[in-house]
Amino acid sequence: MSHFVDVTGLASFSSEKMKKNNIFTTERMFCDVYCFEPGQSQAAHSHAGSDKIYYVLEGTGRIQVGDVSRSAAAGTAVLAPAGSDHSVVNDGAERLKLLVFMAPKP
Repeated sequence: MSHFVDVTGLASFSSEKMKKNNIFTTERMFCDVYCFEPGQSQAAHSHAGSDKIYYVLEGTGRIQVGDVSRSAAAGTAVLAPAGSDHSVVNDGAERLKLLVFMAPKP
């Protein structure tokens, strides 16, 4: 495993559905770049024993955590605590790229 990664070079998109691009995986956590074309989404779901952080790298999307849904632009970090429903929708006209951390790894 490399300890240094060019995140920009790892980000790729799919016209079929949002794409997860792994950066790091250990026994305790993972870090991915999620890439969404306009209109793509990640359905609401939860993780019983894991916290997830979304950090918007590029674009703007709607992120829902529990009962709260907000527009999140580049530079925004969002915490989805363990057990909370969360989802992402790229409701904008541009691509959406998120840096995603989850620990502990499910």
